Amino acid sequence: MPGRKGARAIQRVIVVLFAAALAFPFLWMVITSFKRTSDLYDLKNNPFLFNEPPTLEHWRLLFAETPFARWLGNTLFVGLLVSAVTLLLALPAAYGLARLAGRWGERAGIVMFLMYLIPPTLLFIPLSRVVVTLGLQDTVWALVVVYPTFTVPFSTWLLMGFFKSIPRELEDAAMVDGLTRFGAFLRLVVPMSFSGILTVTIFSFTLVIQEFVYALTFISSSSQQTVSVGVPIVLVRGDVYYWGSLMAACLITSIPIAVLYNFFLDRFIAGFTVGAIR
Repeated sequence: MPGRKGARAIQRVIVVLFAAALAFPFLWMVITSFKRTSDLYDLKNNPFLFNEPPTLEHWRLLFAETPFARWLGNTLFVGLLVSAVTLLLALPAAYGLARLAGRWGERAGIVMFLMYLIPPTLLFIPLSRVVVTLGLQDTVWALVVVYPTFTVPFSTWLLMGFFKSIPRELEDAAMVDGLTRFGAFLRLVVPMSFSGILTVTIFSFTLVIQEFVYALTFISSSSQQTVSVGVPIVLVRGDVYYWGSLMAACLITSIPIAVLYNFFLDRFIAGFTVGAIR
């Protein structure tokens, strides 16, 4: 018993240390977003305390003097559409490669994964030609067209592992009972792959929020920009950094993603481990 209690105590200490380390960036963002500028730049002040009364000036600057709300709306719009397009393309592609393509399907899946590793700096020039040809330059629709080029390959490779983990016998039994292969895919395979689908959705949405190169290349109008581009462009002016407003923007953007990851943590880990191992 003493040995178990000691092990539990050590485990709790480790958990607390990890939690503190992970929560520290959020604490720093909260403190910085409410600190006065004079308090932030005074090296004699304790950076973890409010040496002067807190202020809402940085939040007012963010929402009143920048189109931050519009950037959030653009990011949400692009993220939802890209996630939907990714699922629409990756689900049938992954199922076809996992079930119908034989040996070369696995090799094709590896090739698609390697495509995801191509640096975006090598692709934005040819993709810009596509955007111009479609007449989508300087609109959020350019990002909706471009982002699936790197979300679909990885998502297809990940979902292939999930589909391979589902026994073929279940689909055969469903087709014996009268379902077509497409019907078995929709009514059997897709529900059983919920963890993988959730992982792909969160992965795609997260990439949209943090992507910078394409959003900077294809969009110049402030009203059409996303958070990842609008915030650093407007709130970093030469060598002047609006740290309070920057931290407020980062806090607003990161908290929903952190909550989403933690809420679906078990399924998200299962999605990556099953998809990667298989």
